[in-house]
Amino acid sequence: MSSTLIAFINGFEPTNGAPVPEYPVPPVYEPSFFDSFWFLVVGWGSWLYIPFLLWMVFYSLKYDPDRYVWLFVMLVLQPVGAILYFIVRWLPSSNVQLPSFTHRWTKSRELRQLETAALQIGNAHQFIQYGEALRKVGMTEKANEAFQGALKKDGNNLAALWGAASMEFQLGKFADAKEKLQKVLEADPTYKFGDVSLLYGKSLLALNENEAARIQLEKHIQKWRHPEAMFLLAKLCQQAGDKDEARTHLRGMIVDIDSSPKAIARKNLFWRSRAKKALRNL
Repeated sequence: MSSTLIAFINGFEPTNGAPVPEYPVPPVYEPSFFDSFWFLVVGWGSWLYIPFLLWMVFYSLKYDPDRYVWLFVMLVLQPVGAILYFIVRWLPSSNVQLPSFTHRWTKSRELRQLETAALQIGNAHQFIQYGEALRKVGMTEKANEAFQGALKKDGNNLAALWGAASMEFQLGKFADAKEKLQKVLEADPTYKFGDVSLLYGKSLLALNENEAARIQLEKHIQKWRHPEAMFLLAKLCQQAGDKDEARTHLRGMIVDIDSSPKAIARKNLFWRSRAKKALRNL
């Protein structure tokens, strides 16, 4: 703001060529880094930044094998650390989808329609559709109830067995899940392109049936080279004292990921990191 403009604001009126009085020009305020950080922490910007920071911290603690390094970066280098983590770690390993619970707001009408169809028509197909919709929005217990309803209509329906087993596994009902998965594999060993086979191995592992889990996972990776299956198998080999076999599976997993298309490699970023960390500890 110029000195002349300040003079007019203060009521100066030029008469007979009188000079304009000089007023000190206030300095232009430039916010410092501390001011910007304070705005993000306690100002209205905190409504955006704090949830974003907590989201990144929670994701890192739950999924990232290098969680402690990144936790230090996010908490010390604020707000740059959280943004850096979002770009470097979260985006490459994510499908960039909204959390499942947010889908309830957009899918509520569809859920009501599917529930009505299941109750009115009552065939296994309608219960399966309803269960799948509930599963997608993260309503695990209700989804399990829907799949159980489908099994009451048709106890041999593979889609109902798979849906119920996957929900039971999430709910910690590993023995029930194991029984249904075994039934699916007996009917179709390749059902869901290895997803059933992998979850069966994980169910055995959750039930501490380690030897059976190792046999199942060894059989699994002969057809499907899922990174998770190879990592779990390597852990079982390590626990059994077979470190050379564990290294073989971990190195094979890293090679598979490195040689896969970039989009798939990015999705398996954390499995690759876990494998490298496990190799260093062997």
